Amino acid sequence: MPDFFLFLLASLAITIAPGPDNLQVLARGISQGRAAGVTAAAGFAAGVLFHTTLAALGVAAVIKSSPLAFEIVKIAGALYLIWIGFKALRSKGIGSAHAGNEQKLSSVFWQSVVGNMLNPKVTLFFIVFLPQFINTESGSSVMLQMFALGGIFMLQAFAVFASIGLGAGMIGTWLKRRPRTGVWLDRLAGVTFIALGLRVALFA
Repeated sequence: MPDFFLFLLASLAITIAPGPDNLQVLARGISQGRAAGVTAAAGFAAGVLFHTTLAALGVAAVIKSSPLAFEIVKIAGALYLIWIGFKALRSKGIGSAHAGNEQKLSSVFWQSVVGNMLNPKVTLFFIVFLPQFINTESGSSVMLQMFALGGIFMLQAFAVFASIGLGAGMIGTWLKRRPRTGVWLDRLAGVTFIALGLRVALFA
């Protein structure tokens, strides 16, 4: 695939830059531990498949041409973030959250996937970004090239987000030894999610 390293470098720069996904992985890792942080990272990375598919099939072009459709998806995503934030605010602290089981990690994963899917700006970004690295003269299917680029983006996104989740989890483990700090960690995570939701709804 042409310009592979250029695409990878550009993808890494975009992923590392501070954004809603990074902050959510950070909040998960601190409040619920390394496993939750890495699970959230996997969820956000998996959501890339959804946006790649939309971009490859041209559905994103429909969203871009319809301001109403864009606003509906944007508000849905914002409300979802705010809902997650309120759940965190009502939690009993990091002590109970950190003692998560498989079901809870499953919930973290799917919440992250849905949160990523409900961000129309990511879809619009993919429909603009991916075609820049498509070689129409290679003889390969444009759609296959799009999916290949999306797959590369997904893998590097998981690597970056998982690193953030692991680092945040280490901080959370250290703070967990101080029980009174636990509730405030969840409050911080909740406020972060709500703030992100309001930012998406009002300023995106």
